Amino acid sequence: MPRQTFHNLPEEKRGKIINAAIEEFAEYGLENASTNRIVSKSGISKGSFYQYFEDKQDLFMYLLTVLEREKVEYFKGKHPPSMNMDTFQYFRWMIKTGMEFNSAYPRLVQAISRVMFNEGMYYKNFANIRERSMQGLRTIIREAIERGEVDPSVDVELAVMIMETWSNAISNYILQEGMKQKDIMKWVRSAKTQQMIDKMLYVMEYGLRKTESDFEKNFQERTTP
Repeated sequence: MPRQTFHNLPEEKRGKIINAAIEEFAEYGLENASTNRIVSKSGISKGSFYQYFEDKQDLFMYLLTVLEREKVEYFKGKHPPSMNMDTFQYFRWMIKTGMEFNSAYPRLVQAISRVMFNEGMYYKNFANIRERSMQGLRTIIREAIERGEVDPSVDVELAVMIMETWSNAISNYILQEGMKQKDIMKWVRSAKTQQMIDKMLYVMEYGLRKTESDFEKNFQERTTP
């Protein structure tokens, strides 16, 4: 995390360093990121950089806190359109609202995603962050089973893996495609993109709603001569 010397900087100077880091990690990832390029773009000396951060990974970790802070602030004013939504309707709302957040901070999200997913750090180096996310999904699935929205024969851990993989895949796809657009927010909110997200979530939803016994029966029917 940044040393106090970084927090003592004027807001404008802190912003230049953060923006330079975002661009560097979005373009090169963490492994190939260059401290020299970051200090050059932010207008500070290399000596000053090490007065603020231990290294480039320390700077990246700070970007995670920036992202988390922005997310908390963004979701403060966001509420589900109905209190009577079932699990899958709520999950769909969460995904779509998350897409809107990503489109509001596309370069920051792209920088984080490149390092976390393209370089595999989400699975190897950030087990605690992933576990918090997985625990939230476990709660969603267990409550859905209790309400009768998901068949009790569905394996909770398998369902969590499906939901995690699906949401990450959708997020990465939408972000990559959105960055090609002139107005990413407008593109995300368009009827065509919303319909595409619905179709992808539909596949996930009805894969989970289908019982394991039905799956095994159908599998046997297809494979038995």
